[in-house]
Amino acid sequence: MITPQVFSDRDSLTRQLASQIAERLSADLREFGTASLAVSGGRTPVDLLQRLSHAELDWSRIWVTLVDERWVDVNDEASNERLVRDNLLIHQAAQARFIGLKTEHDQPGAAVASLAVTLSALPDRFSVVVLGMGEDGHTASFFPGAATLADCLDLSNPMPCCATLPLTAPHARMTLTLKRILASRWLVLHLTGAAKLGVLAQAWQDEPIELMPVRSVLKQDQSPLAIYFAS
Repeated sequence: MITPQVFSDRDSLTRQLASQIAERLSADLREFGTASLAVSGGRTPVDLLQRLSHAELDWSRIWVTLVDERWVDVNDEASNERLVRDNLLIHQAAQARFIGLKTEHDQPGAAVASLAVTLSALPDRFSVVVLGMGEDGHTASFFPGAATLADCLDLSNPMPCCATLPLTAPHARMTLTLKRILASRWLVLHLTGAAKLGVLAQAWQDEPIELMPVRSVLKQDQSPLAIYFAS
């Protein structure tokens, strides 16, 4: 079990996490000449993305992509791409190499093959992947009960992404597969809100991953994981 790093307030968490991410991106730039970051949507990461946008890095050599995406127009308020463009790909980070997960296909399932080719431009391992967690125990777009959940979690799935239709959330979605997410030098579970600690405690219980898919990143040993929490 991993002990969360607990911060007294969300601003302290944001400052520390942004600093750690910037350091890891900088280290990969020095060692490999390139770096990569996958981020999540929702309300929780907005302040983090805004702070990262000011990081003094050579963003022209840094790839940015999304952990998952709702199948809506990229200008829609529900679009994670819009969230990232408005809050991260500005200031210093405006020159980052961004790959979105939304295509012109009507349904995400039809886009998996072509998107896999697009995502192949990314380094084999992410420098950092920032994940969230819902109160139902989902992470990325790994939702309990979704028809394609097994494909998304299958570590033998050769595709880097998977289409999914949540039963408990709006919009069809595209998500990185578990195998692609775990191909990372550092995973972060970024949590805010007191209720999330109870969800996290439940997720550590020895029950099927499918019931709380966040277990797929908690109970693995392929990628180092840190948990950052503030109420």
